[in-house]
Amino acid sequence: MGLFRRNASQSEDTQPQAEAVADEPTTETTPDAAAQSANAGSEAPQRGPFDAADVRTMGPRVDLGAIWLPVMPGLGLRMEIEKTTQKVTGVSATLGQSVLQVQAFAAPRTWGIWDEVRDELAASVTQQGGTVDDVPGPFGRELLARMPAQMPDGSPAVRPVRFIGVDGPRWFLRGVLTGQAAVDVEAAKPLESVFANVVVVRDDSPRPPRDLLALTMPNQGGPAPAGPEGAAPATPSFDPLTRGPEITEIR
Repeated sequence: MGLFRRNASQSEDTQPQAEAVADEPTTETTPDAAAQSANAGSEAPQRGPFDAADVRTMGPRVDLGAIWLPVMPGLGLRMEIEKTTQKVTGVSATLGQSVLQVQAFAAPRTWGIWDEVRDELAASVTQQGGTVDDVPGPFGRELLARMPAQMPDGSPAVRPVRFIGVDGPRWFLRGVLTGQAAVDVEAAKPLESVFANVVVVRDDSPRPPRDLLALTMPNQGGPAPAGPEGAAPATPSFDPLTRGPEITEIR
């Protein structure tokens, strides 16, 4: 769906898949937010995704450049690389039969872009013969789309997908939930928790809106994930002593 193709260097790999409305937003305070509230004069965000200015440590996350992605047992990561430029354009986190794709983009200083992005996504889904609903979710408004697909034997099928998005300070973070997490509220919760604890690292360089923020391969753009001090959601618990994410590079 050519939503972000105003930037020629990006890859839009959003395999459609989504069917259930997620739970209403929670008011749980993550450790990062609690620490900021205790140690800073200004109020810190009560839930993420977070801006790098709002966290003290990387915590149990992997450094992917513009995104610090939380890690947890059983989570597999796939780095998406554009063939022509060899740039990392996105990361997909896989847990069981569910997938969360995450990308970060530049946004204007004074307003967000998620409202207009949702409108464009909805129009694109409809043009491709799918259906879409704009509904409330744990991160605000989100899109539940159903795309026409084809089974291996050639029979018609429907492929669901959930598009979630959050506007931050001069950045926009988009998530695409597919697989079981797109149709099962309980299955979605672990990956929603991963998305909620992402940290976006926006540099000070002027960038046009929707410019893809640069990602890097793990351990190439900064230090390895630190100890257990960073943001960890109540469910599931991120244990940095267990096996970390499995990394698969895709091109």
